[in-house]
Amino acid sequence: MSTLAEVRLLLLCGAIAGPLFIVIFLILGASRPGYDARRQPVSALAMGPLGWTQRMNFIVTAVLMLSGAVGLHLALTPRAGSTWGPVLVGVYAAGLIGAGVFVTDLTGLSAVAPAQAQRSRPAVLHDLFSLIAFSALFIACFVFSYLFVAMRSVGWSIYSAVSGLLLGVGFVLFARGFSGAGPLAPIAGLLQRLTIAIGWMWVSVVAAHLLPA
Repeated sequence: MSTLAEVRLLLLCGAIAGPLFIVIFLILGASRPGYDARRQPVSALAMGPLGWTQRMNFIVTAVLMLSGAVGLHLALTPRAGSTWGPVLVGVYAAGLIGAGVFVTDLTGLSAVAPAQAQRSRPAVLHDLFSLIAFSALFIACFVFSYLFVAMRSVGWSIYSAVSGLLLGVGFVLFARGFSGAGPLAPIAGLLQRLTIAIGWMWVSVVAAHLLPA
């Protein structure tokens, strides 16, 4: 049986994962010559000689988030939703691992839509794992929203549902921007960063909220 200290440590891992991921990709983007954070995806930082830094950012964040998912399950048991919510967070973390292992070929600078270009197999797998991560996190927001209703935490329920809605809308918008056409292309990178901040920080805030006293 896990002690309060162990649960607290696991939740702290989940709480720091989001901010750590965001801070690191902001630093990497600002220090990469020629990189345009307004239009290029975060994943493009995994390309090139120094790309290992962003790949490690994906993987380290995922390991912390997996720990956080275990902590969420332990902190919420035996409440309804204590299984599926944390499982979805764990799936999201697994998606991050895949996104870190497989490197994209999408720079965000081409006017040619990815569907019209010849994609590499690692890039296709990167996109698949990224989709899994975003989808799992999107659903998790609403599972936790229901869970917080059962816990009579209306404010947290609303926050979770709104985060899920913004995550879904943001994903659609930046995906259209990265398609290479339309008015969203010049700000697709910015839209992606805002979406990541909304979703990743939601997990961190919820984990911090559930820390045992």
